[in-house]
Amino acid sequence: MSEEKKCRRHRRYWRILLPTMGKLIWRKFRFSAEPIPCEGAYLLITNHVTSYDPILLGKSSRKQQIYYVSSEHLFRLGWISKVISHIVDPIPRMKAASGADSVRLMLKRLKDGQAICLFAEGEQSWDGRSIGIVPSTGKMVRLSGVPLVTYRIEGGYLALPRWRKKICKGKVYGHPVKVYQPEELKRMKPEEITECINRDIYEDAWERQKQESVIFKGRKRAEGMETAVYLCPACRKIGTLHSKKSRVFCDCGFSLEYTETCRFEPAELFENVGEWIAWQKTALGELVNPRGAGDVNHADAIFSDEGITLSILDTGHEEKQLGEGRLILYADRLEAAGHTFPCAEIEDMAMVMNRRLLISTAKEYYEIRAPKGSNLKKYLDFYELNADHGKN
Repeated sequence: MSEEKKCRRHRRYWRILLPTMGKLIWRKFRFSAEPIPCEGAYLLITNHVTSYDPILLGKSSRKQQIYYVSSEHLFRLGWISKVISHIVDPIPRMKAASGADSVRLMLKRLKDGQAICLFAEGEQSWDGRSIGIVPSTGKMVRLSGVPLVTYRIEGGYLALPRWRKKICKGKVYGHPVKVYQPEELKRMKPEEITECINRDIYEDAWERQKQESVIFKGRKRAEGMETAVYLCPACRKIGTLHSKKSRVFCDCGFSLEYTETCRFEPAELFENVGEWIAWQKTALGELVNPRGAGDVNHADAIFSDEGITLSILDTGHEEKQLGEGRLILYADRLEAAGHTFPCAEIEDMAMVMNRRLLISTAKEYYEIRAPKGSNLKKYLDFYELNADHGKN
């Protein structure tokens, strides 16, 4: 089938799905938006706060379909992936791996007159604050030769944080921040473009909530929080946290209420989830001492999880299961289902959703899946803390 026929098919689905499925999602989020003042080929870069962001953005571009750069895991869902590709034809991007192929495909589609949306932060925010985009983004934007539209979603994290499955109704708003024409981009250095994008799409959910104090209603508003927070501030143990309805609690008796204004009660230790996440990463560094202010015993496990599945992935979106079993982190290595990954050989690490950990080495690309209730973020935090990749 020719590219033109494919595009006509995609536009047809866009016109059908937005007034139906799109409206349902917009209503659930109580989402309002301003239109994007561009037509034809342009590059849209926005912050990434929920798994529904592509549908939310559709409200700002009802007349013209947007093609999205999506995480590679969407292409490994069997028949569901085939349906997604048939309807919207997303551009795959492998997290924790080089994005050169994705960039080439994006530039080709822009040249063909298509509008492309890139979540340049690479993943959804864990703590409600924008992550910052990949530094090389400015160079790619300048090379594209099309207008750049920066866009910001406000309130999305509080309605559906990365760690929760249920949407809490409140107030979510999306709007284009600025349009940069190709002539303007050519006069800018790549690092200046990157700086402008970071400034335009930056969102701090907690600062905004201090100003607006929006109510987000939902009975299960704290459920799933243990996939984001793993260190109890009371007993300092890892892996003992749980959640139910509006409370998060520890085996030691520590308990907090997550209110409809997305604050904790009592707020003696933390006012919000963002503060807890920031505190635990610093505390983790103090507990495991990854940089080694002394001798580190590489024989001692730092933490572990049971029931994980390890798979190896290839560029054709095929995966081969290597085994099931235990995930164990040591100071110098990660062991998964009987396979060993020296920290020094791990080139990058990232997460998809809440329970999928991606590992990239010089030659291979792996995925670790954990069962419900597991917290894999502690492994990612350790990796980011250990600047020398476990070389103590």
